[in-house]
Amino acid sequence: MSVGTSPGRRAGVRALPVLAVTATAAVLGLVFAMPAGAAGTPLRQLAEAKGIYFGTALTQSNLSNSTLTSVAAAQFDMVTPGNEMKWDTTEPSNGSFNFGPGDAIVSFAQANNERVRGHNLVWHSQLPSWVTSLPLNQVQSAMETHITTEVNHYKGKVYSWDVVNEPFNDDGSLRQDVFYNAFGGSGYIADALRTARAADPNAKLYLNDYNIEGTGAKSNAMFSLVQSLKAQGVPIDGVGFESHFILGQVPSTMEANMARFAALGVDVAVTELDDRIQLPATSANLTQQASDYAAVVNDCLAVSRCVGVTQWGVGDADSWIPGAFSGFGAATMYDQNYQPKPAYTSTQSALGSSGGGGGGNTVTVTNPGTQTGTVGTAAGVQVHATDSGAGQALTYSATGLPAGLSINASSGLISGTPTAAGTSSVTIRVTDATGAAGTATLTWTVSAAGGGGGTGGSGTCHVSYARQTEWAGGFVANLTISDTGSAAITNWSLTFSFPGDQRITNGWNATLAQSGTAVTATNAGYNSTISPGGSTSLGFQGTWTSNDSSPTAFSVNGVSCS
Repeated sequence: MSVGTSPGRRAGVRALPVLAVTATAAVLGLVFAMPAGAAGTPLRQLAEAKGIYFGTALTQSNLSNSTLTSVAAAQFDMVTPGNEMKWDTTEPSNGSFNFGPGDAIVSFAQANNERVRGHNLVWHSQLPSWVTSLPLNQVQSAMETHITTEVNHYKGKVYSWDVVNEPFNDDGSLRQDVFYNAFGGSGYIADALRTARAADPNAKLYLNDYNIEGTGAKSNAMFSLVQSLKAQGVPIDGVGFESHFILGQVPSTMEANMARFAALGVDVAVTELDDRIQLPATSANLTQQASDYAAVVNDCLAVSRCVGVTQWGVGDADSWIPGAFSGFGAATMYDQNYQPKPAYTSTQSALGSSGGGGGGNTVTVTNPGTQTGTVGTAAGVQVHATDSGAGQALTYSATGLPAGLSINASSGLISGTPTAAGTSSVTIRVTDATGAAGTATLTWTVSAAGGGGGTGGSGTCHVSYARQTEWAGGFVANLTISDTGSAAITNWSLTFSFPGDQRITNGWNATLAQSGTAVTATNAGYNSTISPGGSTSLGFQGTWTSNDSSPTAFSVNGVSCS
């Protein structure tokens, strides 16, 4: 994350401090200790009662600090890796991947029933020199391979991805980085989103940037970009508002700005919140900071599609601010000793310390833990929950359940027979009549009944064709191949015929060949396998003269698809 150059800000690098320490099992075993200075109901519980999350950022080196990890485990229910999933860590040299640091963060999160925000896939900063040194005609392939490999590695373990991070300058123009230059414009953003969706259809896909929290040139540019992407059918699920604020400068238009993005049909989230103070901090400063934090939380709660708030770092001792802004610090709600500051108390109050929007009740869900199953074998898991209010009727719901499973709204029993293999992140939500709610998140893995298909194998398939945009003489289309069977589709070849006079001029995520109206698309090296329940996408640009009708009949590896 870098910081902008608007009044009061200067350029910097938004990376959490890194220490050369590796987490150990013994360290992970300490995370359940009571956090220093804990007071009242944890933020994660209050946030979940409001239907949102409250997260933090961690680096691998943080995991050796038992005081820090105890706060992180008790107070937060979403974790963003500070550096461990960025390009310079995950692929320091071309084709050589290193997921160890990111895996350590994921392991911590899983051990403490926390979800993970993937951060990030495409960013102009913390980019290894080999990427910027590539010939421009090789950048697209490198970008798509990087995204596909990393997203596949964390498939089922990451709630959302910051697919493209900080694409804009403060004046609203796009950064002319290596990706922009390789694509000759903004096309890399759509390509990155499509590639990420093909690699993990269940992960939420975000664009993330700073100085877009209030209305202005930069937020207007992001709004127009999202509007355009949605109109083209490009997969985008959310926009992240970094929210690196200076004391007393939370924009008054933040709520309205987030609401206009939500109206486009995307989620919004506060992704990197801190509020820096010129040191030494006074009691008046800390009071203002408390007001700033409460304002941000209230802005999120006021927008129905605001899904959560993440503070960038756990406390002042691990904040990136002092290293990036000379003379500034004290930017979080925990002090140097991880004791809560007034901002912690104001955040508790904003979330509703007595249960938040639920008449004072607190709903607690017992997490069933990691689940496994097999395609074709019946499953049954009973969810248990309690309510602090007497005589409350509870209503159970769940998102992300494997295909074939459902939850009984009255009893909380999850039952059914899985129909597709894959790994899902499942969130269970339990509410009472007053509106109080509690959640639990778990991982559910379903294995194929008879093993996957080998080379050249094919399962039952479905193909969708979407013409994303069309103009006189030209068009852009996207196809999605889904494996609806119980065996993997490998080394796939998709065939179809155009009903009109279309001609393909270029494409992505596949090798395309056309003879007359007949088209054959064969997999790229990185998307040769489609797992049961999974999908992959490809697309192309073409020309037409008199008829741009969509094809309706498709086959994969010689098998007709629905």
